[in-house]
Amino acid sequence: MTTPAPRRAQVVGLGLIGGSLGAALRARGWHVTGSDLDPAREQRARSAGVVDEVGEDPAAPVTLVATPAGEVVGVARAALARGGVVTDVAGIKGPIVAALPEAGFVGGHPMAGSEQQGLDGTDPDMFEGATWVLTPTATTSPDAYATVQSIASSLGALVVAVPPDRHDELVALVSHVPHLTAATLMNLAADSALEHGTLLRLAAGGFRDMTRIAAGDPGIWPDICADNRSAIVEVLDALIAQLGGLRAAVEGADRKLVLDHLERASEARRNLPVGAPAPSESVEVRVPVPDRPAVLAEVTTLLAEVGVNIYDIEIAHSAEGERGVLVLVVSAAAVPLARELLAGRGYRVSVRRLEG
Repeated sequence: MTTPAPRRAQVVGLGLIGGSLGAALRARGWHVTGSDLDPAREQRARSAGVVDEVGEDPAAPVTLVATPAGEVVGVARAALARGGVVTDVAGIKGPIVAALPEAGFVGGHPMAGSEQQGLDGTDPDMFEGATWVLTPTATTSPDAYATVQSIASSLGALVVAVPPDRHDELVALVSHVPHLTAATLMNLAADSALEHGTLLRLAAGGFRDMTRIAAGDPGIWPDICADNRSAIVEVLDALIAQLGGLRAAVEGADRKLVLDHLERASEARRNLPVGAPAPSESVEVRVPVPDRPAVLAEVTTLLAEVGVNIYDIEIAHSAEGERGVLVLVVSAAAVPLARELLAGRGYRVSVRRLEG
């Protein structure tokens, strides 16, 4: 019996995320070729088993671009010229997706990472349970989207589809500004430590938890801050305003305002989602659609805009005609809203509960 050939992937950029992608794919039977501007890093990745070989693999049907954001467009264009599906992992999506309208490109952003830097932080389990954002547009090929979605899901990630600009607005709040805030607090403590040598020795668990991300790779942030500056500045302004209000409450010894502020935050933190629902709480939503690129972006972004998370997706093409079926897995609680929205756009929806 002949053993089937392994699936092949090209990873460009062998830092923390690229290295972890290579290791995760190899652990699942892929043949991974890696490349990096630094030849020494390429050889380290090969020696560490992060990739099977270094260089370019013209036969790889999938390329994952894990370079800094400012380099993604150029690298992705070169990969698209060779053919196949291309995705990236940059923390900014609007400018990148706008510059790459090709059908084979799927903007992506795994919300995963580590305070460790480079290949030393490589972790094949990094994407387990992480949210992986995809940003399809009207020009995105459904097959390309399905390929990237399948890869992300196979690595244990929870895939969410949102419009590129909306992604940038959201990550400014949940990723970019938190990182800048952690770095600022860390710098404040470090400056104080110059005068009070014991300060950082007294840093308790809360301080360490809040500033952990400040230890991440600084090199990726200048591009992110430049490309997403409007959304980041807006969130920074809102943060400064809230801190100003809290400062006034503290200065005025307003116990009630301080307590209200902390209680509201405590409740919101406890209500953060913790992952995909159990199979018994999941529902398969089947949506017959015309077989055209724009329909995928329309359905996924429509649901994402109102907070309906798509935990899995399959595209079933019709053997005849130009129609197909989108098979979406969502939580049972989201079904009424999803059905109403899709019906309002003219889609006929059928629902089947999954077996627990």
